[in-house]
Amino acid sequence: MRDNAQVNAHISGLTAMGRAGRPDDVGAAVAALLADGSNWVTGQRIEVSGGMML
Repeated sequence: MRDNAQVNAHISGLTAMGRAGRPDDVGAAVAALLADGSNWVTGQRIEVSGGMML
């Protein structure tokens, strides 16, 4: 799917960010949760969808 231009164009049209997500997009959210500053974060649902679920 990643190399399918038609699928990527469709997904890009569905997101507020205008592109399909990449592994580093999710990785950045995971890194933030693993950081020392998030020690008090519990039970959260974090949407990493590029605005697809607005």
